[in-house]
Amino acid sequence: MSTRERILDAAAGILRTRGVVHATTKEIAQAAGVSEPTLYKYFGDKERLLLAVLQERVPGPSRVPIRPGEGDVEQNLAELAHAALDFYRASIPMLGALLADPQRMAVHREAMSRHGGGPEKAVVAFAAYLHAEQALGRVGEHADPDAAAALLVGACFQEAFLRYYAQGPAAEAAPRSRAKALARAVVGPLL
Repeated sequence: MSTRERILDAAAGILRTRGVVHATTKEIAQAAGVSEPTLYKYFGDKERLLLAVLQERVPGPSRVPIRPGEGDVEQNLAELAHAALDFYRASIPMLGALLADPQRMAVHREAMSRHGGGPEKAVVAFAAYLHAEQALGRVGEHADPDAAAALLVGACFQEAFLRYYAQGPAAEAAPRSRAKALARAVVGPLL
């Protein structure tokens, strides 16, 4: 396993249990068996490391091979929703404490912007998919893809948050049937 992979694995484990606010690059480097300067050589800063963990170690919608014009729109949205539910379930423990620390949140927000990350990316990606389907005539011309994307992504986040709240860090993944139900509720007005 490469040094980069070891750092990502160590970071993913520590971020899941301690969160980005409490985890330190020093403890991540120690867990990976590397020096802190080596960690910074690969990732530059803690936020870039977090973004790499979220992109490479947490399953999410960006990994779902959905293409506009292929398959059923409702089923495609269900697949994206299922991936979003998994992503939020895994990322809430990593990021939750940021909300209680406005100064740390501001640093995080600025770094995510600089690195091309941030929570708005999911809504933008879902909306882009729906706009493409609309251009192909598979979503109604009067539908609002941006609002539909916000509703679906928001529902996925809410579902994951409620599961985490009720079950804690060991929260079970939402069943695929829940993703299908959320997609069905959103897709009706689109078609």
